[in-house]
Amino acid sequence: MNSNKPIIVLLLILLSILGLSSSLFIVAETEKAVKLQFGKMSLADIEPGLHFRLPLYEEVRVFDARVQTLDSAPENFINLEKKQLTVDSYAKWRIIDVETFYTSTGGDYRRAEQLLSQRISEGLRNEFALRTLEEVVASERDTMTEDLKLDLNDIAESQLGIEIIDVRVKKIELPADVSDSIFNRMRAEREAQAREYRSQGQEIAEGIRADADRQKVVIEANAYRDSEKLKGEGDAAASAIYAEAYGQDPEFYRFWRSLDAYKKTFTGQNDLMVIEPDSEFFDYMGTSKASDD
Repeated sequence: MNSNKPIIVLLLILLSILGLSSSLFIVAETEKAVKLQFGKMSLADIEPGLHFRLPLYEEVRVFDARVQTLDSAPENFINLEKKQLTVDSYAKWRIIDVETFYTSTGGDYRRAEQLLSQRISEGLRNEFALRTLEEVVASERDTMTEDLKLDLNDIAESQLGIEIIDVRVKKIELPADVSDSIFNRMRAEREAQAREYRSQGQEIAEGIRADADRQKVVIEANAYRDSEKLKGEGDAAASAIYAEAYGQDPEFYRFWRSLDAYKKTFTGQNDLMVIEPDSEFFDYMGTSKASDD
């Protein structure tokens, strides 16, 4: 009997350790937990830290309270222009009311995402039905998702205990036949716009060239006028200088003019002139006469 006592003590210690370990549980800062008694809620939103429970009588369910991502499958929606669009979206969410979350979903994340996905799909369908393709693609895309997030948050929080942090549209596609027709129409519009721009450019270019030609004519006319004026003034000044210089000695002036005439007349070797010998042209060709004068 005494030989079995250590074994019994060891078994009691092991059972105590197992009982204590099964009675204690820890809730992390990133988690939310609820305590159940035979499947019924007894304590919700347990604070982070070390806690105690009664084994076999109380059950603890712990959930991740960090941000989760719901990546929905692409769906087809009809927009305001009655065009079918294939929309791929995602949402960011987290648990804020663990009691409501557990009550509405049984603590099943897949069930929660299924319910959330249905509500997001309905919201997107309604938002797309109110907008054109251009609005959902460009001008009102952010406004649309922000409005959808605000509308869904009240429902998701009250019914699922979930906060929707963000809803985003990743991609919007058109069916192949619709996409081709829209692409062709957009290409035709761009080509028409390009032709209009080219036409406007040619018109402006013609105006610039015409103005340049006009300025060229005006500049050349002004330059010719100024050059003729300067030339005339130069000729007048030269004539005045010549007249003043030659007026001081008329005989020398006649002599100089005669030499210049001889120089210009007898430049060629085969020049022939028929002039009377006593012509005035030869006044300075004879030295005796020149001396007499």
